[in-house]
Amino acid sequence: MINKKEFLLDSIIRAYIEHLEPIGSGQLKSMYDIAYSPATIRGYFKKLGDEGYLAQEHASSGRTPTTEALKEYWSSRLNIRLDIVNYNRLNLQAKEIGLTVFLKEQQIEVLHRVLNIENLYLLLEFSTFSITIKYNNALDKFLNDMCDLEAFNVLEIAKQVGATELFVELEKYLFNRDFEIINIKEFLRLCVDYDLDEIDISKFLNGNIMDRIDPNIYFHGSEGLNQILPHGYIGIVHEVIINEKKFKMLVIGELSKDYEYFYKGII
Repeated sequence: MINKKEFLLDSIIRAYIEHLEPIGSGQLKSMYDIAYSPATIRGYFKKLGDEGYLAQEHASSGRTPTTEALKEYWSSRLNIRLDIVNYNRLNLQAKEIGLTVFLKEQQIEVLHRVLNIENLYLLLEFSTFSITIKYNNALDKFLNDMCDLEAFNVLEIAKQVGATELFVELEKYLFNRDFEIINIKEFLRLCVDYDLDEIDISKFLNGNIMDRIDPNIYFHGSEGLNQILPHGYIGIVHEVIINEKKFKMLVIGELSKDYEYFYKGII
């Protein structure tokens, strides 16, 4: 059995995303050929407003979905499993809709072995690259215990134990992999409009943020990416294949953007 309240909330959210303007009961009825009378719709609008899902600027104006309503709406619809993404379509869709997309190539790098070069240097051999640091007996034993760990884990451990040279050399490689920002102008506008912290901005612009987020949906909150995202914005992280390479993809935009249209257009 159809839940009238949920049906009408979904309908007004869809209408708002399409038109980006307050929606009245009569307008909603005609847009979707809804069988309920305008009076019935207004009654449910009132209930939804009392529950914090709809807002009304003036007594005579239409309603708009609140941030909480939009968050719940997208949370229930964006559990999308992506595989192969068309880069050209992604570029066009992001710019058409007004989204910023961050792409960073993902390579699983594992520490295979540590070589002592005449007690002068330590050569760390990873899956596809090597780095050299000054020899240290304690560090030599420590690093040999980390063989078979992924490079990013080695980086985190180096930071925790204060192995500065190892951290700096490894960071140079890991944070300079293929990285691209699509529609950077939209992101810079967000930074200016919401006065984002310079440190947080640099995490996005240099790609560091990509190594610290997992596939998920993010909203304004208290930790990690949630802490950086402004109120009314969404961040969506996927692992995708583009041109036969594996990338982590972060999509950022306002909650009022049409993400269903966006995703349909990039595959």
